[in-house]
Amino acid sequence: MNKPLLLSLVTAALLGTTSLSADNTMYDRFQQMELQMKQMKQELDALKAEKAASAESADAEEADDEADDEADEDEEKVAVASKESADDEADDEDEDDEESIEDKVEELQENVAELNKNTNSNHLKFGVDYRFAIENLDYKMADGSKAKNDAFMTNRFWMNMSWAATENLSFHGQLAYNKAFGARSGASNPANASFETFDWVSNENAYDDKLRVRSVYFLYKDDEFAGADIPWTFSIGRRPSTNGHLINLRDDDHASSPMGHSINVEFDGLSAKFGLESLTGVDGMYVKFCAGRGMSNAAPKFTSTPYSSVDSSQGANPNIDLAGLIFVPYDNGQYSINTQYYYANNLIDAVNPQNQPQGFTTVGGMHSITANFIANGIGDGLSDFLDDTIFFVSGAMSITDPKKDQKMLDATAQDGESKTGYSYWVGTQFPSLISEEGRWGLEYNHGTQYWRSITYAEDTNIGSKVAARGDAYEAYFTEPLVDDIFSLQIRYTYIDYKYAGSNGFFGATSGDASEISSTMPGAANYVDKAQDIRFYLRYRY
Repeated sequence: MNKPLLLSLVTAALLGTTSLSADNTMYDRFQQMELQMKQMKQELDALKAEKAASAESADAEEADDEADDEADEDEEKVAVASKESADDEADDEDEDDEESIEDKVEELQENVAELNKNTNSNHLKFGVDYRFAIENLDYKMADGSKAKNDAFMTNRFWMNMSWAATENLSFHGQLAYNKAFGARSGASNPANASFETFDWVSNENAYDDKLRVRSVYFLYKDDEFAGADIPWTFSIGRRPSTNGHLINLRDDDHASSPMGHSINVEFDGLSAKFGLESLTGVDGMYVKFCAGRGMSNAAPKFTSTPYSSVDSSQGANPNIDLAGLIFVPYDNGQYSINTQYYYANNLIDAVNPQNQPQGFTTVGGMHSITANFIANGIGDGLSDFLDDTIFFVSGAMSITDPKKDQKMLDATAQDGESKTGYSYWVGTQFPSLISEEGRWGLEYNHGTQYWRSITYAEDTNIGSKVAARGDAYEAYFTEPLVDDIFSLQIRYTYIDYKYAGSNGFFGATSGDASEISSTMPGAANYVDKAQDIRFYLRYRY
């Protein structure tokens, strides 16, 4: 019998030592051993299935023989005896093959266990993601003046970590380094230095040469909840909350759970997800609850400044908390509908934004509602091009909830007056017509005067495009150069602001939505139009 057991020879070579080398990393060895175990188990299952089929065939033949004429009984007995003898030989051979594969699987499992013991963990994995980018940044101010940087260069490095301690419990983390070539950006503008290390964007800013924690959390998952057939997860820690749905397409990343149309910031918190597909019979239905803290009224031990609810100008910051849910009513893998709601409290505005000392004041809260439709492939077999084309449309609404004595987004509003803003966003990504693996993307989004997102961490150095109170246009081309390990991208982003404050805070100072014009007070400080041309090279493994 043909026995595809060459894997065992490879296994012996791989597992002859527990030391690690540059050509045989821990990650590689785990991956190879898991693959070999899977293939061997498939061989074992195939042998058992073949043996079962042989037994069924023998039973069927025996039943047919019993129905034959009794006159042929002696001849039948001779034939059956001969067949049984052949079957016994085949069974012996199958059993030997089966035992051989089972021995190899057991040996491989023992080696995996030994390696886990030496590393104090199960399934320890590391990954790296390095990106060099060069950008041409150009601004036209409201008074007609211009500002630019012809060659803004950055190094961005992510180090990914994961440990699967059990089938249900795992740990995930990511360290990040993001720095402009040649200098720390905050040193050139002391007036804005306090924003450079703002907790929402500490790893998205090209700032200093420190390695920071971008995300760190544990994840628990199970197939049942309270005895019901409801797959669920629970997680707590520093969230993977940037590069969410839709914005991840142009960033060539897997989507994190938030919808990038209305929230894209780093924060600390928790989430719990419940799959509803089995209960409802609707493809992909689930609900996910999220909560987090974006700023803390906290101080180091033994500080002379006590915790307080007063503004930072008097010694403390407010607690900014956010809670919401994501509900996906339908997702069959090709077409999906996604919705999101959150409420953020104690939102802030800058005090004396043009002068020092810099501080914050609490102005109120905000409701945010987002819904989108995604087609991951258009139609059913209409053409290879449409099968591999992604199309999406997204709409969002923000509703401010100001404190009774505060204004939000409008310096001319009455105290406590709420403002509602809207935004829509359409885009497509499709196969390249000039290369086999490349992807093109085209996107457009529009925001009204009082539109407000929390998307400061969006990977666009001229400011968040989906936060724009006005129009934003974007085109990009991504090309894999070496499999999915090494790639390049060229991206062009253009923003035409109609109203100020798109990337400010939430009050009537830095967040004021005044109409952009050459005659507005302080016109030289307001961006009218901005563009970013970016080229990057990226290594991921």
